[in-house]
Amino acid sequence: MVRPFFLPSALALAGALLMLSACGGDSSQYGKSRTYGFAGSLGRTIDGASAPAAMPRQEVECRKRLKRMKVRFTDIAPIHDGPNCGIEWPVQLTRLPGKVEVRPAATVTCQMALATAIWAKKELNPSARWRFFSGVDHIRNGSSYSCRRINGNGKWSAHASGNALDIMEIVLKNGKSVDVRKPGFFSFRQKGLLNAVREDACPYFNTVLGPGYDRAHRDHFHFDLMHRASGHRVCR
Repeated sequence: MVRPFFLPSALALAGALLMLSACGGDSSQYGKSRTYGFAGSLGRTIDGASAPAAMPRQEVECRKRLKRMKVRFTDIAPIHDGPNCGIEWPVQLTRLPGKVEVRPAATVTCQMALATAIWAKKELNPSARWRFFSGVDHIRNGSSYSCRRINGNGKWSAHASGNALDIMEIVLKNGKSVDVRKPGFFSFRQKGLLNAVREDACPYFNTVLGPGYDRAHRDHFHFDLMHRASGHRVCR
């Protein structure tokens, strides 16, 4: 005798087989690392089960502004050098507006790169052209990110958070080098440019220090974005 076909049981069996097949399929997509980045530049490698590290909107907007100003920069991996040092979203700054090179490249926050770019475009290049009839070819970077304290034993420096840049020398497109150290008595144009650099940088940074301030700054300009609770700016 032929037994009748019991449809519900057959459907249940088929469903179970499908579930087993899905579980036993290719699982290579799980446990893999994926790379996420901003415009394909900065990659963040995470486990497949984790959420991607999303770049904050402020950082995204900062980079858009840099690109509009034709600033050359590269996103690099996060820097974590302990509880008091590091940059979560660092950039390596290599060229400012007007094709002003930064040599060697400066490792800073995007906000520091942007402040430097605006200052170079609005103040540095025009000042050089007015006094020397030449634009700026490059600035010599003395220090950018560095895990250190002020004067070696004080509060943590703005360099420790990537919010500072030291400028040792300004080289013009006509080949003239403007040493940041105190110029000679008759170096009127050089004095004028260095005085302008010091004064004109004040609206763009929270701290501007230069030769004559103290021994530690006798041979360079120091610009930073150090936040003070009082909102006070230092320009000396």
